[in-house]
Amino acid sequence: MCLRLIAGIAAAHDGMNGWGSDASLAKTVIEIAAGLLLWAGLWTPIAGAALAVIAAWSAFSGIGDPWGKILLAVVGAALAMLGPGAWSIDARLFGRKRLITSGRHTLPSL
Repeated sequence: MCLRLIAGIAAAHDGMNGWGSDASLAKTVIEIAAGLLLWAGLWTPIAGAALAVIAAWSAFSGIGDPWGKILLAVVGAALAMLGPGAWSIDARLFGRKRLITSGRHTLPSL
């Protein structure tokens, strides 16, 4: 939950900082929308993937600090793969999926 909240706030803040600059309007709107969706925990895999793509594009296009953008891209990709967590709108709407790895599991015989 904390990772999702901080990444959402950082993405929205970064998008707001690029609002008046020479960055494209679409990049700014997508970054703000992805940050707000991550903050709320709604459509987390889609928002994380969008944030990863936009932040990586910004890092390699020379807009702003590249290391902060690379970090934001990696966190966005991690959130897209990890999912929203228990305290999110996604968990309320779609249920939480858990992987149980403890215990002895045997493969079925064929």
